[in-house]
Order: sequence, then C-alpha cells, then structure tokens
Amino acid sequence: MSLHRFWHRLGCCRSRPALVMAMVALSTLQGVFASDHLDSPTVIADPAADIGDIFAWTSSDGRQLNLAMDIVAHRFSDRLQYVFHVDSGERLGETTASTPIVCRVDPTSRVECWAGTADYVHGDATSAVGLEGRNRRFRVFAGLRDDPFFNNVKGTRAMYEQAVTELKNARAVDGAGCPQFDESTAGSLLYAWRHTDGGPATNFLAGWQSSALVISIDLDVLRAGGDLLAVWAAVHKAPREQRPRTESAVNIPAIPSLGEQIERTARPLIKNALVGGPLTSDAENDRRKEAYNRVGRTGWRQFTPDIQRTLAFYDGLDGNCGSQWLAHARVQPSKRYERLAQLLADDRIWVNSKSRVCTQFLAVELAASGAPFASTGDCGGRTPNYDASNMFRSLLINGWMSGFDDGLHRDDKVHSPTEFPFLAAP
Repeated sequence: MSLHRFWHRLGCCRSRPALVMAMVALSTLQGVFASDHLDSPTVIADPAADIGDIFAWTSSDGRQLNLAMDIVAHRFSDRLQYVFHVDSGERLGETTASTPIVCRVDPTSRVECWAGTADYVHGDATSAVGLEGRNRRFRVFAGLRDDPFFNNVKGTRAMYEQAVTELKNARAVDGAGCPQFDESTAGSLLYAWRHTDGGPATNFLAGWQSSALVISIDLDVLRAGGDLLAVWAAVHKAPREQRPRTESAVNIPAIPSLGEQIERTARPLIKNALVGGPLTSDAENDRRKEAYNRVGRTGWRQFTPDIQRTLAFYDGLDGNCGSQWLAHARVQPSKRYERLAQLLADDRIWVNSKSRVCTQFLAVELAASGAPFASTGDCGGRTPNYDASNMFRSLLINGWMSGFDDGLHRDDKVHSPTEFPFLAAP
C-alpha cells in the first residue's frame, strides 16, 4: 500500500473506528513520497506520467513567469504531452482566458514546445541555458535536476502511530469530525512529527533526482484575462499521429490538440493529503484518484466534500478544533470547513503577476481572505525554496503560517529563484 493510498483513507474517515483503521495502515508503509509522487494506478504504472510538484512565480524584473514541473521518472516519455495551463483573470477564483504551454519529448530527449500561439521551440533543451523560442517569448529546459521537495518521513510516521494510540483510548470527535486532543497530546504529537528516531529531523528525500521541465515565459503572453494568473499542470496521452517530430520545422506548426488527460496537480498535498472517497476497498480509493486526475476544470468541485472531511482531522491536531484557516467554529458542524474546502477544490497556484516579490506561499489567497498575516503585494505562487508543505500544514492545523511542521524547512540543495533553470543540478 502506498502512502498516498493511506492519505486517501485518512481523508475519508467519518468515524473514530474508521480513522483508527486508516492510521494503522501507515505503520506498514515503506518507501518515500513527495507532495504528489506515486499516484493512481495509471500513473504508478508509468512514472514518466507522474508529476511530483509544480512551481510558478514571477521574475525579479517583472517581465516573465517562471514555471517548473518535476516528473518522478528520470526520463520523459515520447508517448505523453506535458502541459502547463496558465489561466488569467481579475479576481481570485475567476478566470476568463487560458494559455496552454504544451511540450513533448522525443526518444533522443529533443523537446518540442508551444507557448500558446505566441512562440515555439524545438531541439535539445538539456543544457542549463535552455533553448529559446523562435519569437524569443519563452525559454525551455528539459533534463535531470534535484527535486526541491523535502520531507521528514519517519517523523510523520511516528506522529501518526502515536495518534493511533490516542484514538484507541477513546478520544472524542466533535460533530464536525474534528478529533478533540488535549493540550498534552497535541504537544506530544508535534514533538514526534519534528524528530527522526528521537533525534533531529532528517530529509528522507535528500538527493532525490527527477526529470524537470522548466520554462520562463513573457508575462504579456499570459495576461489576456487579467493580472491574476492561475497555474496548474497536466499530463496527457499523446495521440499517435502527434508524436514528436524528428526534424525542426521551418515555420511554427499549429499547437497540437491534447490527448486523454491522465494526471494533474497544482498546490502541494491537495490530492494526496486531502482528497479521498469513503473508507472502502483499495479499488474504490484508486477509482477516486483516477477520477481526480482525469476530470476537466468544470468538474473539480465534486471533490469539495472529500476535502472537507479531511480538513476536520487536521484541524484537531493542535488540540483546538475551529482554529484552522477559514474554519467557522460557530456555524453548524457540517459547514465549518466548507469555505476552505471550496477554495482548495479549485486546485490552481495563484500568482499576482503585477508583483516582482515572491516570498509567501498562498499570498493571493490569504490576502483575499483578509488574513492578518497576508503579505500584501506579494506574487504568491510557489518558488522552489518555499517551505510550502509546512506552511500549508500549519494553516490547516492552527490557522497560521507556522507552528506545526515536520522539523524540516529547506531542501538539502539550494535552488535559485532568479537563475535559469532555477532547480539545482542533480
């Protein structure tokens, strides 16, 4: 059983016995995980289709949007299309235009990429300087890089094993599904999460390498709908007749139609830590993950109830139900986590393209919600150096950007938010 299947089980638990069963499953897990590594059966069968993470942020000169997608496999597949979707609008949650950036890679690792209809590139993009588009509107790198994600796997396992014991001791769960841990228990859980085998936290993913697709693209190519950009990534099966061409075309060819979508991701941990179906068979959990990967934009809302149920669990880990970001402790229990679940079901990374400063994960969403700690005027997005997972976990647990984490706050490699191709060399 993969850790991501465990997350599915955890997210769907409606009762204490079910939650205990889900947590017990964690003790059998082996291996490593990142925020979206290992996925549905379709993606697990083909690691070249498995997106680990995506990153999106503005350049310091305010001219480009920087994008990075890492793939679990060490090579891209010529049977697949790798796509960044960049939607644009004037308000959070509302976009009116979209620019697809579509790439495919041939067996010799030569890439072919389209920046919407604005530019095109074809050739060897494995050099660190990348390959510039014919109209000089974007630059592309495709090759092996260090994976920026980091995680204290053993500390996470220890925390959940301890939570199993507390739940077995008949700890209460409130009407919204939030476990009511006392202060001592919450402190003990946090201690376990921040350590590895009783010592300092260590990164189980140190040195992890992955294929990376990195793009720097002119912002004016992307802002047809407005200055707020919403980024998500997908992998599609390439129609046979659209396999990468072996020779460069003289003119810019038409952007290809997309094949069947089999994978998608944006914010870290959404699919693997928050989405899940009822606690039934592994086959049912696989079905939900397959549905999440394949559904089009108009169908994303269907996962709101799944996310809502899992948010209740995270809210209780600090011993204070109702402290989660956007949680409404005084409304009827069924509505407490609805607002945040709806926001997260629209799984896109939001970037304020008017800003040249990118320091805070979820800055756009936090500012729109009126959070007192929002970094106003920040681009938000996600750079490779953000401690995004811990920031996100804290928001889900205590409603702040820090305070509940796994003890790790940076990768073992230093990544550059300004120097292309941004991700550290492997």
